[in-house]
Amino acid sequence: MATKKTVPQKTEQKKTAMTKPQIDVNGKASSKDGIYGLPFKEEHATIVYLPIPWDVTTSYQAGTAKGPGAILAASEQIDFFDLDYVDAYQAGLFMKKESAKLKKLNTEGRVLAKKIIDADDDQMAKNKNLQKALVKVNQLCEEMNKEVYKETKAQLDKNKIAVVVGGDHSTPFGAIKAYAEKYPKLGVLHFDAHSDTRVAYMGFQNSHASIMHNVMEKISGVSKLVQVGIRDFCEQEFNYTRDNKKVEVYFDQTLARRKMSGESFQKIAKEIVSHLPEHVYISFDIDGLDPRFCPNTGTPVPGGLDYQEVVLIINELIASGKKLVGFDLVEVAPNPKDKTNEWDANVGMRLLYKMTSASLASLGHIKKR
Repeated sequence: MATKKTVPQKTEQKKTAMTKPQIDVNGKASSKDGIYGLPFKEEHATIVYLPIPWDVTTSYQAGTAKGPGAILAASEQIDFFDLDYVDAYQAGLFMKKESAKLKKLNTEGRVLAKKIIDADDDQMAKNKNLQKALVKVNQLCEEMNKEVYKETKAQLDKNKIAVVVGGDHSTPFGAIKAYAEKYPKLGVLHFDAHSDTRVAYMGFQNSHASIMHNVMEKISGVSKLVQVGIRDFCEQEFNYTRDNKKVEVYFDQTLARRKMSGESFQKIAKEIVSHLPEHVYISFDIDGLDPRFCPNTGTPVPGGLDYQEVVLIINELIASGKKLVGFDLVEVAPNPKDKTNEWDANVGMRLLYKMTSASLASLGHIKKR
């Protein structure tokens, strides 16, 4: 019996000891090899990106379900050299294939949700078919949450960093839940144009506009929510975030006026970071940026953060010694009228790589320059 046990152990050791692929960092990459043109296998990757093709409850314009694929395609344009961090790619980066199950659920849910979005309150109150459709949409969204939670937890159990790539902003709920279980008292740093603290917006219990309300009310392991760039919200959301001691909001208008009065943005960035606990999860809605960086996102809003301001905040987070244990990137959408225009995805994949580098550096997998 002892001999039989040692043979598979040796075989397993050979599998895990396999050398990582050689990468030509100065050559032309191909997304056919994997995200950023990296031919890593999942077992050799420290970062595993989870593409979630989902835009069921998007209330303005759909298209974010195509975001993960667009980011993957654009990622071959990356240059790995970074002035802040050393060679994140060496830690191993891998994107899983999009789930056929989630694609099917998204298609079904979007058809039903569109009918509800187009209806008025009176129609919803009287039409039993619309009411049944709403129940079904909520069930489908719950199923998506469970799938994301299950996959994220599986990756975390392997000591990998699981990264949701959306999809609309409802997609990371399951991931945040899994991270909060692993890191109690987790802090969420939320970049967005929207507060996303509506209660079941339009009846959708897991709306993209309700995720942060759901996070704060349903995930007890989250101890702090810091929102940055917020500039489109309703009175209920304003009151909710104002009255919740666990929430700190940096409204876009306030940030702009502080900068116009001559205040250093680096000082502001340090202040933002100071509110966060030791373990931090970034939830990044691309529309937190100025719309010139993401013109095709689901709900663009005038104003917003500059790309380098975001990088400064992230770098200040790492410089503070806090740990960026996880993150997501959502609401990236390709141009529906021009398939050759990769601007949104180009910005998205670079932001994704920057957060990847920062997370790996904070956790000791790579070095800062």
